[in-house]
This record gives sequence, C-alpha cells and structure tokens, in this order.
Amino acid sequence: MPPVSVPGAKWASFQLLVRRVLALSRPYFSSEEKWKARGLLAAIVLLNLGAVYMLVLLNDWNRLFYDALQNKDAGVFWTQLGRFTYLAFAFVLIAVYKFYLTQLLEMRWRAWMTGHYLERWLAHQAFYKLELARFAPKHGNGGSPDNPDQRIQEDVGQFTSYTVSLTMGLLNAVVTLLSFVGILWSLSGNFAFTLGGQAFDIPGFMVWAAVLYSVAGSVASHYIGRPQIRLNFEQQRREADFRHHMVRVREFSESIALDRGEPAERVQLERRFAGVLRNFLALLKAQKNLTWFTVGFGQAAVVFPFIVAAPRFFSGAIQLGELMQIASAFGQVQGSLSWFVDNYSSLATWRATTDRLTSFEEAMTTAATANSALTATDSIAIGSTDLTIALPTGDTLLAGAVLRARGGERILLSGPSGSGKSTLFRTLAGIWPFAQGHLERPADAMFIPQRPYFPNGPLRDALAYPEPASHYADAALQQALHEALLPQLASQLDQADAWSQKLSGGEQQRLAIARVLLKKPQWVFADEATSALDAAAETALYQRLLALVSERQGGLVSIAHRPSVAAFHTRQWVLVPQSQGDAARFTLCEKPA
Repeated sequence: MPPVSVPGAKWASFQLLVRRVLALSRPYFSSEEKWKARGLLAAIVLLNLGAVYMLVLLNDWNRLFYDALQNKDAGVFWTQLGRFTYLAFAFVLIAVYKFYLTQLLEMRWRAWMTGHYLERWLAHQAFYKLELARFAPKHGNGGSPDNPDQRIQEDVGQFTSYTVSLTMGLLNAVVTLLSFVGILWSLSGNFAFTLGGQAFDIPGFMVWAAVLYSVAGSVASHYIGRPQIRLNFEQQRREADFRHHMVRVREFSESIALDRGEPAERVQLERRFAGVLRNFLALLKAQKNLTWFTVGFGQAAVVFPFIVAAPRFFSGAIQLGELMQIASAFGQVQGSLSWFVDNYSSLATWRATTDRLTSFEEAMTTAATANSALTATDSIAIGSTDLTIALPTGDTLLAGAVLRARGGERILLSGPSGSGKSTLFRTLAGIWPFAQGHLERPADAMFIPQRPYFPNGPLRDALAYPEPASHYADAALQQALHEALLPQLASQLDQADAWSQKLSGGEQQRLAIARVLLKKPQWVFADEATSALDAAAETALYQRLLALVSERQGGLVSIAHRPSVAAFHTRQWVLVPQSQGDAARFTLCEKPA
C-alpha cells in the first residue's frame, strides 16, 4: 500500500508539537521526583500491556465460546463460562489499577508543575514584569501572556491529564494493533476475485480492509475537525478573560458601588460573556460536524467486518466462532488504527493547552532574564550616576539623572501627575526593569506604595507581611497599631478578614505605616502614604516616621502633592517637563523644600 504523503507544513507543525510536549514534560521526569514518576509511568505501561494481553485471551475465548454454542456442546460451554470468570476478574483488576495509577501520576505531575511554575512566576519579580509587558509594543505574538493564573491553575492540569491519557492511549493502540493484526491476518484467509479476465488473490484481506477503513476515517476526521484547535485555544482565553473581569469587580466593589457603576460593569461582563458564547457556539458546531462523522464511522465499524466476512461464513468456510473472532479482531485492529479519529477533539484541546503553556514558559524565561542595564549596589545612602529611566513603550522618561541623599536627610519628590515619580520609586526599589546607569541605594529600606497590599487572613499576618507573624511578639504588634493611630485593631490580631476591603482607605494607609513602625527600617520611601488622612493624623504619623529614621540614622523620601507635607522635608527633587524633541520627557532638578 503506498504511504500517505504528509504535507511539509503539517509535518513541521507536528514536529513542533512533539518538541513542545517533550520540553514541557522533561523537567518533571528529570526532577527530584524522577524515580517515583518513572516508576509510576513504568507501572502504567505494564498495566496497559497486561490489558492488551487480556484482550487477546478474550478474543480467543470468543471463538471457543461461540463454536460451543453453534455445536451445542454443553461441556465446552460451561468450561468457557468458568474461564470467562477469571479472565474478566483479571481484566477488571488491571483496569482498576491502571485507572488509579494513571490518576495518581497525573496528580503528582500536576502538583510538581504547579509548584515549579509558581516558583518561577514569583521569582525575580517575573509576575510583575509580565504585567509590565502588557504595555510594551507587541511584535508578532509577543507581549505578556493573558491570565497567568489560568495557565497555572487550569492549563497545567489539562496538560498533565491529556498528556498521560493520550500517550497511554496511543501506546495501547500500537500494542493492540501489533497483537491483533497477526490474529486477523491468519483468520482472514485469501480474497480471490476476477477483474478484466485476470484472477487476483489478496492474502489477509480483512487487515487491508481495516487499514483502508481507518486511514480514510483519519484523513476525513482531520479535515473536518481541525478548526477545533484554534477554537479551543480561543475558548480558554475568553473564559479566563470573563473570569478575570469578575474578579476585578470584586476587588473594586466599593469604588464601583460609589460610582453607581453597576450598569457599566454589566455591559462589560455581558460583552465578554457574549464573546465566550460566540466562540463556544463556533466550537460546538465544529464538534457537531466531527461527531456526525465519528459516530457514524463507529457505527459502521460494528457491521463492516460481518459484511466483509459473511460470504465465507455462508459458504461454510468458517464457523460462527471464527466469524465472531474475526469481528472482535477486526474491531481491535480498526479501533487501534482509528485512534486518531476517536481522539481528535482531545488532541485539539491538548494542542491548544500545549501552545498556551509554551508561550507562558517562554514569557517567564524572558521576564526572568530581561534584567535592566542598571547596576545597583547596597549602601547607607542614595547615589546615582547617569541614571536613565524608560517606559515599557520604549520612551525615555528621565535621562542622565544624578541623585544624592545621605542619612539624616528628608527629601520630597514632586512633579506634575504622570511625570514618573512612582516610576523613580520603583527604580530606587530595584524592581523597574527599564532603567540603566549606576545606582547606590539603602539596603535597609521599606517602601510604602500608593496601594498597600494586605493578604486575607488574620490581622497579625497582614501587619507582619511578608514575614511570618511569629517573628514578632503580640506586644510589638499592638504597639505598632497604637503608634499608627489604630488602637481599635489592637485587640483583633487573630481576627481573619479581607482587610483590603474591610478597612477604609485611611485605615489601610495607617496599617501600612504600622508595618513600617513595627519593622523599623533605616530608610523609608513613602508614595502618597498619607493622602487619605486628615491633617492631624498626617502630622502625627510623619513625626513618628521622622523619629524612626532619625533614631536609625537613616532618611525619608516622600511623594506627595499636599503642600503641608513639604514641612516635614529639607530638600525637594522636582521632575520638570522638557520641551518636545528633547531626549527625555522630564529632567530632575533640586531645590530647598
């Protein structure tokens, strides 16, 4: 039979898929759990081989059992029923443990991959850099992968599940084919016919019939079902986008409620869900078209061997038992050759999941290695040489800046909105990847962002974050809350809650300052840290921050728009807009506070 030609582009695509699957799979089977993983995989392979062997024995049992029925041989009939009992028990035992160990391998693999990806996502601020990449210019398929949470939570589980099940299914199909093709060949006999006055004799004609039937079905399935690959990829993306927006509604529930933004959010959510439905309907139609074919193909496969072998049975060449054995062997061979047809939908989902994880893997690798050209050293003061800061878009925000600040100094960073004050803070913190030059920065420093983060859980964990609360005595935690003007929370250290939602904006700012007063850093960088406080509270808290850094012989750098904040500082760094056409949007000037 002539080989089926595979177009070069499709073969290259298949090779790429195999390389991607191997690249995603290899780390687990080479990890610290490699012997457990390989042991489970070997056990599953052996159980699959055992299951195929049981099918061979049951195929032979078919012949003996149905021949006994045709010959009305009661002795053989009851003997074969007894034999069927232990064959069926062995088959069930193998099937149960094959299922159990397969699920166990999938669970262990998913657990390892989830931990592996969480570690990489959180290391080197990759999670932060991936979010920044959303604002960078996209070239081709570049940019940040959408919804990293979905990649880790859903795609990893789907990848491990489909990889194990499809791989073992393919192994089972190959072994079954090798086991039954000889049986079917020996049972088929020769097919003799005359065409154009010339006699032809085809040996093993049932094998060739199974091959032709399955190849035709596989080719048809590919052309009918291939739109599912793209649609599955798109469906996962749209589902995650819809879920992500609902999470944002929860996160900003108070702001939305105050703005009476429910109708707008409903429009946004309905628009996203409409996209989910549109793509799902397209996917459903593609699956329906494939189902029409695969179900019809499977039903035709039930009677096809009987139709082909019927002439030999009615001629008396074979008995009923052999006919049933031929039908069983044909079903196994045809089923093995039709593995592609039966699993096309799963293959499409697996392909989409593999592509998504591969792009996520590449994005994390890029984020981890895309460090800025900034050389930073730890110091007890602030100093920079030729500091240049850019935006994710590539535009230069600040060029050639020189910063100098020593212990005991209190500096106010000011400038118009959007001038990059917070971006300069991020650079001083060492997390901004779009900077170059040389920077000396305080090693013992804490940053108070505009939107402080508090983990859900006990208040003591929110106060001590990111350190374990066990590092601090209750007295120290309570004192920090009192100093930050939160005495009402001092008795609630063990109360668990969503503090970012429960506390008002002013209380959140005071809790962030309480965290600083608890940990007592040498330097404090405050980004609009008191914007939600009244004047009296702002004065009291700034005085305590100044007392803290003075005691530690450190310094304070603040971003604030209120004129009253300037009174707590001795110098100002001012970001001044530059005229259009200059190398940078702003320049840094210095003046007394």
